[in-house]
Amino acid sequence: MSRVGTVESLWRYPVKSMRGEELEEIFVGAAGVAGDRLYAFRSSAAPADFPYFTGREQRQMLLYRPRFRKSGEAPGVVDVETPEGETMAIDDPALIHRLRVGADPKHQVTLTRSERAMTDAYPVSIMSVQTPARLARETATTPEKRRYRANIYIDLPGTDGYGEDQFVGRSLRIGRDVVVSVAERDVRCTMITLDPDTAIKAPVLLKQIAQAHGGTAGIYGGVVVEGAVRKGDAVELLD
Repeated sequence: MSRVGTVESLWRYPVKSMRGEELEEIFVGAAGVAGDRLYAFRSSAAPADFPYFTGREQRQMLLYRPRFRKSGEAPGVVDVETPEGETMAIDDPALIHRLRVGADPKHQVTLTRSERAMTDAYPVSIMSVQTPARLARETATTPEKRRYRANIYIDLPGTDGYGEDQFVGRSLRIGRDVVVSVAERDVRCTMITLDPDTAIKAPVLLKQIAQAHGGTAGIYGGVVVEGAVRKGDAVELLD
């Protein structure tokens, strides 16, 4: 077992495709990060294998800020602050009406809730902070890790981006207890092109990832041992 890095920041996304929240500590379980992707919106026009209404259909979703009603509460009731500053309950029909404004009218949207994180692949996503920095250099864009919507960002000293790829097929201990079995690299889509503060597109990022990095950035894994992870915790590669 060898230490390879440190937890730089921790994130969860109470509503799929809406703004995330940075936390000092998260609970990582077999179902994913507690409170992560607890809610999502489904579209009647979406394919069966990805039935969600997301930033692909409505870029402005990224500017909506969900919050649990009690600080740190998860799972629980979520309120959503709109880009205009109005607060609405997650199940308010008026919120769906807001989200559909400007989107293709073929999308009939409904709210769904799950006890498991509604992630795109495995329960936990991890990325080194060096990877967004490298992609920014390669594309002459501003470094912004939030584009990639990972749960755990790690600092891997001595690497220059994509250092996390070496962990695929291996296991990481994160903090005192949590063990994640790293399953695969994270295949990226148009969501990463959207600025998290403006929703303006930067297509050059996805083009660079496709042409230079096999279409991937970051890694996914399953949880072998559950527990708490805190900012600043050690990340160790298990033998």
